[in-house]
Amino acid sequence: MPYVTVAGERVFYAQRGEEQERGLLFLHGAGGTHRLWAHQLQSLRGVRTCAMDLPGHGRSSEQGRTSISDYRDLVLAFLDALGLERATLVGHSMGGAIAQSFALTHPHRLEGLVLAGTGARLRVLPAILDGLRQDVASTVDQIIRTAYAPGAPPELAEQGMADFLAHPPDVLHGDFVACDRFDVVGRLGEIALPTLVLCGSEDRLTPPKYATYLRDQIPGARLVLVEGAGHMVMVERPEEVTQAIRGFLEQVMT
Repeated sequence: MPYVTVAGERVFYAQRGEEQERGLLFLHGAGGTHRLWAHQLQSLRGVRTCAMDLPGHGRSSEQGRTSISDYRDLVLAFLDALGLERATLVGHSMGGAIAQSFALTHPHRLEGLVLAGTGARLRVLPAILDGLRQDVASTVDQIIRTAYAPGAPPELAEQGMADFLAHPPDVLHGDFVACDRFDVVGRLGEIALPTLVLCGSEDRLTPPKYATYLRDQIPGARLVLVEGAGHMVMVERPEEVTQAIRGFLEQVMT
């Protein structure tokens, strides 16, 4: 699995498929890494698929960011470095915010959007922002317990907790600050790209009403509600998410 230097920063990514000028780029959420998309990366055949660790996350170097626009600019430079001229962005939570921002600023570089467990506005409780400064472990525990559906296998939450705590506290805090500042509620109608919205029926962080709003405001968007899944829909119901993306690609990339 390779690294690429982007704007002077060492960025790690996983890739499958032939190196073509078109493909998918998976974007993880706050405190996440490329590994959250492992099933989709392996299972989507016949198309170039990439999943990156954003700066400060996973195996990527340097610092995280505190704004969605800064992450968006890094994603643009990453696409340039990989020679991906046209991409479908698949973003979860904060990654979905990055994808929306990208669609509003660089639509000519995109073929479509997949927005999973995200919203047009991602307000964060002040207690979470304060807690990530003062008591990281208990705050992360609260986030993780809310992120997974009650019926999710315990090992998923345990791995999620370990992955979150592997990040420096400043990176986690910066991610949630970036989410809290994000708001494109009044601009969704400007997105003129094929869009698939995915949401777990038990998502308590970005509940189905967020997904419904995205579907209703983005022209032509389609919503798939994954029954029984929580916020971490792509790891709780990996095959259902993969099938939904596969069906979407058949429409977008033909």
